[in-house]
Amino acid sequence: MAENTIDLARRAEFRPIAAGTRIGHVHLKVSDLERSLAFYVGILGFSVTQRHGDQAAFISAGGYHHHIGLNTWESRNGDAPPPGATGLFHLAILYPSRADLAEALHRLMTAGIPLDGASDHGVSEALYLSDPDRNGVELYWDRPAEEWPRTAEGSLLMFTRRLDLHTLLKERSAA
Repeated sequence: MAENTIDLARRAEFRPIAAGTRIGHVHLKVSDLERSLAFYVGILGFSVTQRHGDQAAFISAGGYHHHIGLNTWESRNGDAPPPGATGLFHLAILYPSRADLAEALHRLMTAGIPLDGASDHGVSEALYLSDPDRNGVELYWDRPAEEWPRTAEGSLLMFTRRLDLHTLLKERSAA
């Protein structure tokens, strides 16, 4: 076992993390701040809440202090990590409704941003893509918990099925 690693068997000594705990924000190293702002603000629709020249910006939805931090402190003009390297797999952006996810899909299509995938997971529907620095991005909405698929014993039964994008886009026009 690696030094400073808590043995999983000892985990029982600790209480579970508080139920209200959540991921508050993600901070990304980017190679070009303006290009990243064009993607996250210009295409996805986030708002800049604070900016530090050409080195960093903080962006949010709905007036929160920041959901995403973007910085070039260690990465200006840098290369994306090569495939097979450790690091961020993707950041996930949770939309409040299916119609809002449909609007995000429309924005991506209008901007010519290709999707890497689109899945129905039973508990959620998700769009997968890459930002300009090849960071993975998941845009998704959660179905209400009472609609989540479950086994006969009541355990969660997530799956991955193809998401019908045409049907999703119809949700946008219905909203």
